[in-house]
Amino acid sequence: MAVDYNAEPLLKVEKLKQYFKNGSFVVKAVDDVSFEIYPGETYGLVGESGSGKTTIGRDVIRLLDPTDGKVTFNGKDITGKMDKSTNLELRTRMQMIFQDPMASLNPRKKIGDIIGEGLDIHHTYASADERREKINTLLQKVGLAKEHYDRYPYQFSGGQRQRVGIARALIMNPDLIIADECISALDVSIQAQVVNLMKDIQEETGCAYLFIAHDLSMVKYISDRIGVLHLGRLLETGTTEEIFANPIHPYTVSLLSAIPSPDPYAERARKAVFYDYATSGIDYGKGTLHHISGRHYVYGTDEELSDWMGYE
Repeated sequence: MAVDYNAEPLLKVEKLKQYFKNGSFVVKAVDDVSFEIYPGETYGLVGESGSGKTTIGRDVIRLLDPTDGKVTFNGKDITGKMDKSTNLELRTRMQMIFQDPMASLNPRKKIGDIIGEGLDIHHTYASADERREKINTLLQKVGLAKEHYDRYPYQFSGGQRQRVGIARALIMNPDLIIADECISALDVSIQAQVVNLMKDIQEETGCAYLFIAHDLSMVKYISDRIGVLHLGRLLETGTTEEIFANPIHPYTVSLLSAIPSPDPYAERARKAVFYDYATSGIDYGKGTLHHISGRHYVYGTDEELSDWMGYE
């Protein structure tokens, strides 16, 4: 679906920070990250393991309390202590699909009860028959059957469990779904099925996704815009076409150069670009956002930007 970038952002993250203290040592898991997600958009957040992707997702949905910064959802500030109406809107209009499709499902509950938990908490049905009908409709929407209602998670494959996770997120008809590495634990063929299902659901419901992943090929397929994260810093963001056709930050160039090619001749000629922050001479603490072209931003100092872009 077409995204209206002239509309008000559905989610606005401003200078988000998440620090963890371990004695006298402080881990800066997320440091001064800002981005926006628009209604109906898929924003891909990519980076290596430990870069802070999952922490950002948990900050946004308030599973963690941010150290600093501001998060605005549907025009409401959800960063600090929320009033009852704001908390209710957050819990119903924003949902999350977790990485592990087994660990995120209660093994003692039946699938119908797992999916319907949101309905039970917020009392959004008039009768038991209406509740069951809503859950059965959603089961069919995600490619499962009504007969699965009374089964337990251990009776399903990994792909089916992730479909249950998607159904659980959809039951409240959210505006934003945070998909936290939701395909990384699945086989490649199942990954394609799940991502296509998510795209179909987006076309039908108009929901937005914060798609957190490290598989750049899949992120390219599903995302409208991409943000590149490294060491808790959002280094570069832009449309999918901009990032893949014209990467500017050296870390982005390194990430893209590591994507294997299905063409054996192209793969033989592919050269991975090495990037090491410790020896790069780049100081993320001194960088600022630079507007390069269109909606494209790059994080760095003026001198570094000149070197990356190749101009004086």
